[in-house]
Amino acid sequence: MNIHPSAVIDPAAELDSTVQVGPCAVIEKGVRIGADTVIGPHAVISGPTTIGVGNKISPFAIIGAPPQDLHYQGEETTLEIGDHNIIREYVSLHRGTVSGRGLTSVGNHNMLMAYVHVAHDCEVGDHVIMANGATLGGHVVVEDRATLGGMVAVHQFCRIGEYAYIGGMSGLGKDVAPYVIAVGVRNDLRVTGINKVGLKRAGFDPEEIKQLSRAYKVLFRYNDLILQEALTMVEADFADCQSALRMVKFFRDSKRGVVRTAGEDEL
Repeated sequence: MNIHPSAVIDPAAELDSTVQVGPCAVIEKGVRIGADTVIGPHAVISGPTTIGVGNKISPFAIIGAPPQDLHYQGEETTLEIGDHNIIREYVSLHRGTVSGRGLTSVGNHNMLMAYVHVAHDCEVGDHVIMANGATLGGHVVVEDRATLGGMVAVHQFCRIGEYAYIGGMSGLGKDVAPYVIAVGVRNDLRVTGINKVGLKRAGFDPEEIKQLSRAYKVLFRYNDLILQEALTMVEADFADCQSALRMVKFFRDSKRGVVRTAGEDEL
């Protein structure tokens, strides 16, 4: 184990023998860290927190701090981080609350750039990119391979669908559907098309992207259709396109409502 002599590690913390810990880092009791994870200088990791294998945590990151919730009274809640994540400097990841999931979770292969904040009870999937300063309020769900631009702010209880792309400086007060590009702030938030570049990079079949684009037009651009009519039409006309059906399910499961206002392609 490669631990700098100035690091402060509680005897009750559990670190794999291959973990590296930089100068002046603090690791408190209730922390478990898996193999080949690197903890940078001055990072602070509080527990109960579980960190998987192969993670890189940069200087001054704050991992597993208590939730910023006025109702929190010191209950034992947790943070779970998967494998092979890049967590850059000054990122803050907070534990859950008893009134929520009791758990904040970050999956695998994510990149959280400098000053990203993930609040209590959030659920971040796999291969998510959050650019500098992106912020999640409590209870937010970010599905696999979504991308959040710099300074994006997401209201509590919102969901961001898989492969969605949120443009920088956007502010979300509603859910954003899978596979779309969204940009804007609150009442001016709008979708500008399918995230075709992201889908191509992810290896989506060109025919599926074409079908998804057609389904998008029904859901977001047929202004004479109310939402339920549009959802029913997509289910009938695109029954063989799993991505289109996934988008319909996302709409039907939404509790806050899904951004449906369409704008011109900007990104």
